[in-house]
Amino acid sequence: MTAADNSPADAQALAAAFTGHRTHLVGVAYRLTGSVADAEDAVQESWLRLSRLSDQGREEIEDLRGWLTTVVGRLCLDRLRSAAVRRERYFGQWLPEPLVTAFRDDPLEAVVRDDGVRMAALVLLDELTPEQRVAFVLHDAFGVPFDSIAETLGCAVATARQHASRGRRAASAAPPPPRAALDEQREVLEKFLAALAAGDVATVVGLLHPDVVMVGDSDGKARTAVNVITGPDKVSRFLFGLMRRYAGLPGGEPVLVNGDLGVKFAARGDLAARVTAFVLRDGKLAALYDVANPDKLAHVRF
Repeated sequence: MTAADNSPADAQALAAAFTGHRTHLVGVAYRLTGSVADAEDAVQESWLRLSRLSDQGREEIEDLRGWLTTVVGRLCLDRLRSAAVRRERYFGQWLPEPLVTAFRDDPLEAVVRDDGVRMAALVLLDELTPEQRVAFVLHDAFGVPFDSIAETLGCAVATARQHASRGRRAASAAPPPPRAALDEQREVLEKFLAALAAGDVATVVGLLHPDVVMVGDSDGKARTAVNVITGPDKVSRFLFGLMRRYAGLPGGEPVLVNGDLGVKFAARGDLAARVTAFVLRDGKLAALYDVANPDKLAHVRF
């Protein structure tokens, strides 16, 4: 008997079981790919593969959550390998697609609460090979056993362990700072944006961490930083230069970007829409991630 022969009650029960795991699967897929579109596609494909199984195939699944996680991991590995090829032709820096949520209950809330999907954490994961990322995330974050990971990667179990170990070492070399309370983030960000609008260079520089970095992502389709900018002086000069170029920045809407405070700016004239995420360290802005590539903002409502 195939999946098509199942009764409506069986189909509804299967759909309900899958829905119960969907948020988890979205979190897995997004953490693996850094792409909202790829995550949604992978989760949808995992459902199609489950629904097409025969009754016997489903009965052989001892742990549905684990089975679906492994399927999503395999699908995401394919997408990571494709993304690695695309990045070879990418202009400028590459950032994950931002998860933008409002200050209210949101279907993605359970995903963005996870420290592993913070923008700074995903930027570190982008430095790993696809195999290292899949092995490290699936094992360390989601407890997938190495024999399943090895099957996903098409390698020996010992090799899967090595991939995870290398990913773990790379990710722990420069961990993002602990997430600051939202009230503290809001206070610092409001002061920073007010100082930018007033042209107060001294205050802007004073609110930037000595090791601050600014990373822009546009693939040449909008104006932002092409190379990584480091240090308070250089970052502030770039930001004030951008404001002069566009006669000031439009009023942005505070949002949560991957669970941290950020701002989304609607397009205005020649200034493209963008989402900017901020990271605080020791009460100062330590990182600014400016996503202006329209291809990575298609899911964001401005």
